[in-house]
Amino acid sequence: MEKIRLSKLMSAQGLCSRREADDYIAQGWVKVDGVTVSELGSKILPTQKITLERAAQTRQESQVTVILHKPVGYVSGQAEDGHQPAVVLVRPEKHWKLDPSPQRFEPRHLKSLVPAGRLDIDSTGLLVLTQDGRIAKQLIGEDSNIEKEYLVRVSGRIAADGLEKLNYGLSLDGKKLKPANVTWQNDDQLKFILREGKKRQIRRMCELVGLKVTGLKRVRIGKVKLEKLPMGQWRYLRADEKF
Repeated sequence: MEKIRLSKLMSAQGLCSRREADDYIAQGWVKVDGVTVSELGSKILPTQKITLERAAQTRQESQVTVILHKPVGYVSGQAEDGHQPAVVLVRPEKHWKLDPSPQRFEPRHLKSLVPAGRLDIDSTGLLVLTQDGRIAKQLIGEDSNIEKEYLVRVSGRIAADGLEKLNYGLSLDGKKLKPANVTWQNDDQLKFILREGKKRQIRRMCELVGLKVTGLKRVRIGKVKLEKLPMGQWRYLRADEKF
C-alpha cells in the first residue's frame, strides 16, 4: 500500500483544508496512531488513524462562515478592474439586524475570510464567505455535488429543443456539462439548479439556445437559502445550518 501526504489525507477525510492541515502539523496539533507528527510533507498509510488535538478543534469551532447577498458591481474574489471584492461589505453596519445567529461581529472574523465559490460581477444573490476549509472543500472541492439554485431572467426566442438541451446536452469548453434541472417560472424567467459552476456557465448555456440573460440571482446553495436577507447585507451561518 502506497503512503500519501498527511495533509492530502487530512483534506480527503474532511478534517480540514490542505492549507490548514500544514498549519496544524507545524503547530504539533496532529497525531497519527496516537503519535504527534510535526514534520511538513510527512507521508502515512491511508489506513492509519489521524486525530486532531483540542487546540485545532477549538480553532475550527471559532471559524465563521458568512452568507452575503451580493449586489451587482462587486467581484467574488480579489479586486479587479477597479471593482471591489464582496468581502468589503462584511462590516458591522451591513450586518442584517434580523440575523438569528447569536454570533456578534469581531474584527478577527475578517481574517482569511474567502469566497467558497464565485458569483459574477453582474449577478446578485447568495455568496458564501468562510474561514473554514472544510466548508470551502464541501462547496468547491473537486468532488462537490451540492446543488446551487438560480432565478434567471432572459430575453430572446429559445430554440425548439432549447429547454431540453439546457437540462442536458450542452457542452462548454469542449466538455459535456452535467445534467441540470431547468424549468420555466414565467414567460421571461427560468429556474436553474446546477451541480457545477463553470465561469459564466448559465449565461453561456442560454446563449447556446438563443437566449440572453438580463438578470441572474442565486437563491440557494445546498440547504441554505437566501430568503429575506436584504441586498448588500450579510449574516452568519448558524451552528444548526448545513449545506
